[in-house]
Amino acid sequence: MTTLVETLKHIKLPRLDGAWATIVLILIGLAVLTPAQLPLSIMLALKALASTAPYILFAVLAVAYLKASGAEAIVAKAFEGRQVRMIMLAALMGGLSPFCSCEVIPFIAGLLALGTPIAPVMAFWLASPLMDPAAFLITASALGLQFAIAKTFVAVGMGLLGGFAMYGMTQSGWFADPLKPRESGGGCCGPSPFKGKPVWRFWQEEKRRDMFFRESVANAHFLFKWLSLAYLLESLMLAYMPAETIARVLGGDGLMPIVLSALVGAPAYLNSYAAPPLVAGLMEQGMSPGAAMAFVVAGGVSCIPAMTAVFALVKRQVFAAYVVLGFVGAVLSGVAYGLVAVT
Repeated sequence: MTTLVETLKHIKLPRLDGAWATIVLILIGLAVLTPAQLPLSIMLALKALASTAPYILFAVLAVAYLKASGAEAIVAKAFEGRQVRMIMLAALMGGLSPFCSCEVIPFIAGLLALGTPIAPVMAFWLASPLMDPAAFLITASALGLQFAIAKTFVAVGMGLLGGFAMYGMTQSGWFADPLKPRESGGGCCGPSPFKGKPVWRFWQEEKRRDMFFRESVANAHFLFKWLSLAYLLESLMLAYMPAETIARVLGGDGLMPIVLSALVGAPAYLNSYAAPPLVAGLMEQGMSPGAAMAFVVAGGVSCIPAMTAVFALVKRQVFAAYVVLGFVGAVLSGVAYGLVAVT
């Protein structure tokens, strides 16, 4: 018996993917509880995936090219020079860079360990989860080009808001020592990729060609997984969520729907790929444009990888500032977009 227990301890079970597991559970639940809805949800999800396929393909190839060429090195230039300049460039790079939170963690840790001011780091940290080339294309396909462009400006604006807010507080003596004591070592994605110079003709090097292929496959799987889940959830939302309830709570032009959307979006954990289809369904049910923007911004800033990274690296005061700035920025973004949105 003891031998069996010891053997079982050393058996490593395959890691269960949360997104795929959720998809399977939803399909099983539909088959058991409402069999008539099962084929309708599957067909809606497949139809939506087919219409999004060109955007997915372009996004996959674009991100794989940027990673294979080493374009991450350009991001490091944002953290050189005067602090005000760093904040502006960090917000811009964070809002446009095609790199996941996992890759940003070791980079941010290295910057803080080397004494980089917290203000430009916060600018990059707030902006980076909100938008990248793949997210832009997915957002444009689900919510329209106007919404995607607006969210890009919002991502940069969130970085500027957080960066200059932290700059003002540090000038007043706050956050003098923001970094938690931590052991040396790499992050979840290994060494920081933000080194060296880009090699735009990556196909001339075998290692970079291999990276292009690996990134293409990985990104295609990632986008297909999350969009499948999003479209499946959208089908359930359209089928079972009363339109009049959404319109009453999250519709209209007032401030309250925007604040409520930010409060709901913050703990929802919807990344920039899963959120647009769901928000499109909510808008069809009566959600206002401003509330939609607040929802996706709050959910992006508070996504689990970004929040975990902040909490793991910085002290509680800095983490609290990140949360507050994210929520305030989401509400302000919703108000601003609600004023300029063309329905």
